[in-house]
Amino acid sequence: MAKALVLLSGGMDSGTCLRIACDQFDRSVIGISVDYGQRHVKEMEFAKRQCVYSSVEHRVIDAPHPPESMLTNADIEVPSISYDEIKGVSPTYVPFRNGLLLSIIAGIAQDMEDCEAIYFGAHSEDAENWAYPDCTPEFIGAMANAIYIGTYHKVRLHTPLQWLMKTDIVELGNKVGTPWHLTWSCYKGEEKHCGVCPTCISRREAFITAGIKDPTEYAEDL
Repeated sequence: MAKALVLLSGGMDSGTCLRIACDQFDRSVIGISVDYGQRHVKEMEFAKRQCVYSSVEHRVIDAPHPPESMLTNADIEVPSISYDEIKGVSPTYVPFRNGLLLSIIAGIAQDMEDCEAIYFGAHSEDAENWAYPDCTPEFIGAMANAIYIGTYHKVRLHTPLQWLMKTDIVELGNKVGTPWHLTWSCYKGEEKHCGVCPTCISRREAFITAGIKDPTEYAEDL
């Protein structure tokens, strides 16, 4: 039976990809989370819970010594701003993170019998204004080609959210049964979602715009 891997962070986007992959591969799916020293490491616990919810296997891979950024250095303050206020590269961008993670998961996929797909939750909101260059169509196309060629034409990269905004993802996730209460977005990795970092603001606004109840408990109001 054909298998698929999902690059699973524990957030809304990859969680929705996990549900899509389960539908398309009849749950012959493995969620792969990567510990790259992120300050919000608790997201991996949510990734595990999502896999339990969908009755699929979960694996955690270590990727030590990532490029330093706000997400890998807890001494740097996470800004309380929306993505609309970010000009140029996002302050939370980890240099070439998605390239590194996709390279790791592609090696796992090639070495696995019957694995033919990798799901990656990049979406158009992250690609806007090149805030995250490793989420852009140009990057995705290059990585998709590299993975397919580098695995001897065995593994395809799937990006079902590539042309969607966050509100669209909430609407799609509702249709495929994404367990929103088991997703984690906040960059600060504290007890609750902070409510005011870029990902929290994006999360809140997406639920509001979609007209769908947000089950998230936030530490601060907007």
